[in-house]
Amino acid sequence: MIDIGSNSVRLVVYEGPARAPAVIFNEKVPAGLGRGLAVDGRIAEEDAERGLTALRRYALLAQHMEVKDLQCVATAAVRDADNGPDFIAGAAKAGLRIRLLSGEEEAKAAGCGVLSAIPDAHGIAVDLGGGSLELAEVKNGRVGRCVSFPLGVLRLPALRVNGQQMFERSVRKMLKAADWPGGLAGLPLYLVGGSWRALARLDLEITRSSFAVLDQHSLPRAAVRRLVRATRRMSYEDIRAIPGMASNRAASLPDAAALLAALVNIIDVPEMTVSSSGLREGLLYQSLAPDVQAQDPLIVAAEFEGLRLARFAPHGRAIADWIAPLFRQESPADSRIRLAASLLSDVAWSANPDFRAERGTEIGLHGNWRGIDIPGRILLARALHAGFGGADADFPAMGTLVAPERLVSARQWGLAIRLAQRLTGGIEAPLRASSLALADGKLLLGLQRDWHHLAGESVERRLRSLAQALDAKPELILL
Repeated sequence: MIDIGSNSVRLVVYEGPARAPAVIFNEKVPAGLGRGLAVDGRIAEEDAERGLTALRRYALLAQHMEVKDLQCVATAAVRDADNGPDFIAGAAKAGLRIRLLSGEEEAKAAGCGVLSAIPDAHGIAVDLGGGSLELAEVKNGRVGRCVSFPLGVLRLPALRVNGQQMFERSVRKMLKAADWPGGLAGLPLYLVGGSWRALARLDLEITRSSFAVLDQHSLPRAAVRRLVRATRRMSYEDIRAIPGMASNRAASLPDAAALLAALVNIIDVPEMTVSSSGLREGLLYQSLAPDVQAQDPLIVAAEFEGLRLARFAPHGRAIADWIAPLFRQESPADSRIRLAASLLSDVAWSANPDFRAERGTEIGLHGNWRGIDIPGRILLARALHAGFGGADADFPAMGTLVAPERLVSARQWGLAIRLAQRLTGGIEAPLRASSLALADGKLLLGLQRDWHHLAGESVERRLRSLAQALDAKPELILL
């Protein structure tokens, strides 16, 4: 997909399952097509040429990458510019047919992007681009009211010249004219777009978070005040020096913080959640059949990754079912993470044996997962760390990000998965001839006739480790 935004022109290539596609190429050029709009309502000639140069490169790359479905969309800058049709004609010469999104279509796509990654989202998707700001109600897996405002970061400096109070008054007037927030006041925001992610990166730096992942990073209402203060006192150089901070985002951070503060006050926002999925992911999500949209993105992605990296035919679901009798009291949310861990239980075998636990931890924490919050990532990583034999003391400290008892359970999942993999040698058939149960303070491993020889010292050792974690006594039963 080629995304022609007001700040940048980007090519993203996906592969894998439709419900949870993996990014295999992602490149952007900060063309700044929207810069000239505030001056004379046109895309500046040098910016247009920079954007078209990028499009010609992307068209050629996509052709030789054998991209099967190349979508090319443009948003506010091309939509609003007097010479937008000229830019579209220039793209056509490169063989690209641009779909020009309306403000409402852009807002709906952003809302669908949030739902694609956070299916139970309930609030307002807020997509901040270079030329516009889109709001979309998300609830019960659907996008409701949508609206677009000329409040992109490239337009904000001119609106802020008279101070924050006058700026907020202007924003409030715009929203009121569109009957926003209406009955949506008091709902949380889902933040979409690079400027919001840059603010979240600043928040992680300020709070010294022990887990610096932007996707589904949560910000309480109080965070806005500290972000506004930080962007006022920090120089551009200070902000740019933050690891991972892009220079074009650093420059606009004070404006983005001021807009967020205004929105929080106007809508009476209690909290905010960062969504790394936005317009592009939303457009892909919109193209899916309803039954595919209903799939769990985390489980789909974990199953795909497990298939890609497994030594033998993957059987993560069978492992999850085999160890399930040990965890009958867990919540549905934790059962879902345990299934994901089981699906990923073979992903680190290609690593050096000394670093398999580390590889598992990295995959759990930093994998390109959707539909999982920060505590869920930590639980997934904890299970994979234990599943690949990691020492407990080596798992990174996560402070108060997840309840200790859930971490204990995740370690137990990992040890149970580790037992399953050792017993079976990484194949499925032995699972059908064996069973695992907890009864009367005993951890019972049963082996059917003709499968007794699967028992051995290494299996018994892992059975003892799991039993100790469950505060039970191990017992091997030959049926």
